[in-house]
Amino acid sequence: MRSHYCGELNTSFIDQEVTLCGWVHRRRDHGGVIFLDLRDRNGVTQVVFDPDTQDAFNLADKVRNEFVIQVTGRVRHRPEGTVNPDMKTGEVEVLGSALEILNTAATPPFQLDEHVQVGEDIRLKYRYLDLRRPEMLEKLQVRARLTSIIRHYLESNGFMDIETPILTRATPEGARDYLVPSRTHPGEFFALPQSPQLFKQLLMMAGMDRYYQIAKCFRDEDLRADRQPEFTQVDIETSFMDEYAIMGMAEGLVRQVFDDLLGVQLGDFPRMTYQEAMQRFGSDKPDLRIPLELVDIDQLVKDAEFKVFNGPANDAKGRVVALRLPNGANLLTRKQIDDYGKYVGIYGAKGLAWIKVNDLSQGVEGLQSPIVKHIESQVMAVMEAVGAENGDIVFFGADRAKVVNEAMGALRLKLGEDLNLYTKEWAPLWVVDFPMFEDASEGNLTPLHHPFTAPACSVKELQEHPEQALSRAYDMVLNGCELGGGSIRIHQQDMQQVVFNILGISEVEAEEKFGFLLSALKYGCPPHGGLAFGLDRLVMLLTGANSIREVIAFPKTQSAACLLTDAPGEVDSKQLRELNIRLRKSTAAE
Repeated sequence: MRSHYCGELNTSFIDQEVTLCGWVHRRRDHGGVIFLDLRDRNGVTQVVFDPDTQDAFNLADKVRNEFVIQVTGRVRHRPEGTVNPDMKTGEVEVLGSALEILNTAATPPFQLDEHVQVGEDIRLKYRYLDLRRPEMLEKLQVRARLTSIIRHYLESNGFMDIETPILTRATPEGARDYLVPSRTHPGEFFALPQSPQLFKQLLMMAGMDRYYQIAKCFRDEDLRADRQPEFTQVDIETSFMDEYAIMGMAEGLVRQVFDDLLGVQLGDFPRMTYQEAMQRFGSDKPDLRIPLELVDIDQLVKDAEFKVFNGPANDAKGRVVALRLPNGANLLTRKQIDDYGKYVGIYGAKGLAWIKVNDLSQGVEGLQSPIVKHIESQVMAVMEAVGAENGDIVFFGADRAKVVNEAMGALRLKLGEDLNLYTKEWAPLWVVDFPMFEDASEGNLTPLHHPFTAPACSVKELQEHPEQALSRAYDMVLNGCELGGGSIRIHQQDMQQVVFNILGISEVEAEEKFGFLLSALKYGCPPHGGLAFGLDRLVMLLTGANSIREVIAFPKTQSAACLLTDAPGEVDSKQLRELNIRLRKSTAAE
């Protein structure tokens, strides 16, 4: 029905006859000449109808926005003074000679262009219209090009695209599973995969050597700006490569993506240990564009009379930090400081102490804050430790280490965003040397990643000091966003059994849940490892989107007009009751 896409036309097509199909983006009537901006997924072309072609002109007069039409005409230069440099086709237009209305359209509920100002609930309700907007179309085109680049890069490096099952058994991935009732096994349920983790390890045991998959994954979690229950990840696994080789391969992939799509050279990927990241930034995914750091002052304030500080400073699980904001006294009002105090409360902080540095030469008298009198003997040493200068504000966090890290890490990001403190556009890094385990309730240990991550120590060392063990895990971070993460996996049965023992998984339970894996480890399992990239997050960074809902076609949201079934269909009431009981037990256990 068409000879070309709208966005293809340029001056090389001058005097050629073309046939275009698409939607009317905008209609204008200028003194008896009708202009139609015709839009398809490739772009927009201006089509002109004048009274010399009477039939086409009369039809064009009836056309309205979002009508679907077919146009035939001759490509010509735009008249002098009417060239639009902001359009790919801005130097040309089509003089229409024939027009057919393929379908009419009601007035859309919102304007379908970059100027749309309408609530997300309306946009999601009419998602098929929202996707017509060039802004949304561009993001999906970036996504499509991205997956093509990824496939080409991985396949040129010897990786095979292999599908893994969607209906499977539950695995410990750190979130709740979506359960699907089985018709052929009444009372039993499949779980939708949180990741293909165990399957890709089995593929390594099967000798596939280099596997990848652009995989759909499912986690029964609350919606967030950068996460939804149904998401896509680029899943990679390989044998006979250590973590340094895998990180190098992954760096190459991300470099190529940014070069091809944005023309950006990402530069070096520095490596930072988990411990250093938490100490300096309060986060295991620090945004290195922001030149603010946390400074530990526990030793300086442990003898202070101020209980807010000396309590956490003398607690093995506590932490006291300072965060210096250069020139903060001139940047922030008292109201803004109070607002930041409320902000850190979201993360469990009981308040936000601060000191304004007016004049260091006056000593304590040159400092302004309600807390100065409580730490008068220590405050100048604190100012020296953080490198304070006149005009600065120093913020403080004091509580359990987890609360301090989350609250002050979030404050650091908030200040960076609000005050535009970014020193560069892109800041990639690897975070490495994660702990194997973290403390859970009642003193039990849980895996920081998953129980198949290899420790960076021997079996004997792991048994004797599990709380000190580091893992061979690594996360790629870009601008404070975790793009992907992975690890070297356990490939020996005795090591896997020790990890299960530390986690309190009995031999009976291990055999029941992971017997197939333990069995496979007996038959010559190669050293292997891998990682997974969050495709949606990567597209968000590439397009500057604020939400994951902006970079996928049909997001799963509470306000979207999703295709949900109202009736249970062939699932009988007994199955549904059992499902609800299991879900309630799962929720109660959490």
